[in-house]
Amino acid sequence: MMKIWFWAIGMLCCACTSTTLKERLEGRIPQYNEVGAAVMPDSIAPIQSPYFDYDFKRPTFPQRVDSLFPGESNIQEGIDQLAAAGGGTLLLTKGEYSSGRIELKSNINLQLEEGAVLTFKSEIKDFLPVVFTRNEGVELYSLGACIYANAAENIAITGKGRIIGPGEGEVRQKTMTHDVIENIVDSQMPVQKRIYDGKTADFIFPPALIAPINCKKLWIEGVSLERSAFWNIVPTYCEDVVIRGVRINSIGIQRGDGIDIESSRNVLIEYCTLNTGDDCIAIKAGRGYDGVRVAKAAENIVVRYCLAEKGHGGFTIGSETAGKIKNLYVHDCAFDGTDVGIRFKTRRPRGGGGHDITFENIRMNVIHSALRWDMLGSAAHVGAQANREFVVEVNVLTPTFSDVNMNNILIESSTHCINVEGIPESQLKNVEISNLLATGKHYLAIKDAENFVIKNSEVHCEECAIDSVHVTGLKEEHVQLMQR
Repeated sequence: MMKIWFWAIGMLCCACTSTTLKERLEGRIPQYNEVGAAVMPDSIAPIQSPYFDYDFKRPTFPQRVDSLFPGESNIQEGIDQLAAAGGGTLLLTKGEYSSGRIELKSNINLQLEEGAVLTFKSEIKDFLPVVFTRNEGVELYSLGACIYANAAENIAITGKGRIIGPGEGEVRQKTMTHDVIENIVDSQMPVQKRIYDGKTADFIFPPALIAPINCKKLWIEGVSLERSAFWNIVPTYCEDVVIRGVRINSIGIQRGDGIDIESSRNVLIEYCTLNTGDDCIAIKAGRGYDGVRVAKAAENIVVRYCLAEKGHGGFTIGSETAGKIKNLYVHDCAFDGTDVGIRFKTRRPRGGGGHDITFENIRMNVIHSALRWDMLGSAAHVGAQANREFVVEVNVLTPTFSDVNMNNILIESSTHCINVEGIPESQLKNVEISNLLATGKHYLAIKDAENFVIKNSEVHCEECAIDSVHVTGLKEEHVQLMQR
């Protein structure tokens, strides 16, 4: 390990440059109260991505509106009848509703009026028969989702109502938690035989709260989600997706991710507020051999004006990345109280990786690391491969991350400002961080990286040394380090 020390040289001149940098960032980076669901505008502004152009438009539905009242009718029957008539809006009026799995159909808008509360049942039978889905990056047949759709087009979930996941019952009691999924589901087994219905095994894969698969033109707006049994919103293999103004609360729920984009393209997430039991927003693209087989990227994604308050990661890439994650632009977001700010998370046997990723105008106040590359993982998930001293030859499951840009990043509090753990046989490559104003206990720990550049930045740190292992092309240009 190489440790480089920076002494307090030039401290006096830092004062004059710090004010300039701070003022410039404060003029560009949103405050915590300027992002999230509370400030969502009615209209949707054009995106400005460095990677792709796309015109996201609010969907339209047939003018037909069918209203349901508490205790009056079955929600699925209402959807089916409306779909048979050509589509329209199914309005849940104010009151309490209880349901098993709901399946949306093409040209249906499920709208929850303010004061409407939809709570899902908690027994396995309420989510049968099994449906095709993807769980933690692996295709299989299981309970699917509380709100599910497959191969539907022009669908929406809107309104100011609340959607609440299953309570205590079989769904939670029989959830698979004892091992990683690649050790449970044989990648050589045909997908049609991967059935988990509570009878084929003594466990099930729990339903997500909202998880459409193979859908086009998906719009989710305004609703509040609570008490998920698993991930909350999970579009998989979808195209033209807008998620805006959603509030999610899954604090205390293991694997209670907020929004997970799985191998989908042309996606916009904006003005969401997240308090989660796991990652707040995550981008994923399949896991291990199954993800390599499917080979579908998560691409052309914009995330903006979102507020992450509690969660393992404010924004996470991975850890399932087999189909690659690319053309991702995250800007004008804030993380206030998450464990980690921005996290790149993969594992040696997960495959894929990502490239062409930009973060801009980000404010964060985090408990642990602010900018974190966690590419080896823990022994609990990957055994000996979590140790960088364990030799692994490059293979089909070796992930790679490259071409990452971060600009205008304000780190108000952290333990590690920048913490990089790459992979010895597949170094993190071509990262540039500019206009970083950071405060933390440690400045930079970096392993297994190539061409890592920090410029036009200022860091206030207790430990201003650089811990460096197997790094080439580490450059600092106009970086001021100030001992706290």
